[in-house]
Amino acid sequence: MKRKSKKFQKRSTNSLNKLSLFQKNDGKFSKKCPLSIKNAPIIDYKNVNLLKKYLSDNGKIISSKITSVSYNKQKKLTREIKKAKILGLV
Repeated sequence: MKRKSKKFQKRSTNSLNKLSLFQKNDGKFSKKCPLSIKNAPIIDYKNVNLLKKYLSDNGKIISSKITSVSYNKQKKLTREIKKAKILGLV
């Protein structure tokens, strides 16, 4: 009996084969920016309740990878959070 060579066998395509640090995900986990949708709250240093959502317990700004905020909105958020910290609102 001949064995099939392992070189040319098709690998099973289960989800574990796709997990790698250097491969892009299939977009299953991507979310829309919560600050870019219709009727989104305005990013302002006076809107303390909104700014607190994007701060950790230690007072650090949470990254956009975790909060799924777009690049431009994240820059605006950090600017406004820093203003609020200087003024003592946060």
